[in-house]
Amino acid sequence: MLIKRKSIEQAESSRRPARKPKFAPVTLSEQDGVRYLHFGTEWVQGAMRIRKPDWPELEYAQQMMAWMLFIESPRQIAQLGLGSATLTKYCYRQFPDAQVTAVELNPSVIAICDTMFKLPPRDERLHILEMDALDFVEDPANHGIFDVLQCDLYDATARGPVLDTPEFYAACNDCLTEQGIMTVNLFGDHPSYNKNIKAMNFAFDHVICLPEVHDGNVVALCFKTRPTLDDAALVARAAAIVAATKLPAKSWVKGIQSAR
Repeated sequence: MLIKRKSIEQAESSRRPARKPKFAPVTLSEQDGVRYLHFGTEWVQGAMRIRKPDWPELEYAQQMMAWMLFIESPRQIAQLGLGSATLTKYCYRQFPDAQVTAVELNPSVIAICDTMFKLPPRDERLHILEMDALDFVEDPANHGIFDVLQCDLYDATARGPVLDTPEFYAACNDCLTEQGIMTVNLFGDHPSYNKNIKAMNFAFDHVICLPEVHDGNVVALCFKTRPTLDDAALVARAAAIVAATKLPAKSWVKGIQSAR
């Protein structure tokens, strides 16, 4: 999200006549075996290592899975903002008993995830909805359903999440089960950060921010119900996650401990 890398389409598109598309253009770049998604700018909106298409390549995307420390067997997972489908693919593969739903407003993002980022075909477990994330979380039909929400809602400017009000986060809270968790990708060194944290603290019983990663992203864990932070249990759970998935879960525990 916060890495700058020139898009391979950028030079060509700059020669075309100016126009005002409904959405920013979806563009790609590749470097060192990694394919990057852009919205017509240098800002990275997602990444996929071509030889490991289901692996969350970017560090912040790995941290977005930190809810695994508290929830072992989710039944319903939703992703707000599809990006390069990293989290959607990973959850679909890693949790075969879970229903996985992704909400994305831009049809071009969905199409490019299908063709260039190896998004699996839809089936009885995988649902890709072309709609506004705000409409999704405000729909009473979605309330009290999800064990996990993962929110990564950025536009081409990458100035901060496009949905960031207390009312939005309260609606996200409404979508969670009683022990549900939401993870949110934030831009740490930006005025939007404090605004989002304040809104999250209004809406959720407890919020923990993991340490900023090298690209400037900060992942917040938002709990509908304040968790019991048992260090020994978290360490044991982290070790199990590392053994099963190779995700850096031990660093998540250290981040949670340092935030206390």
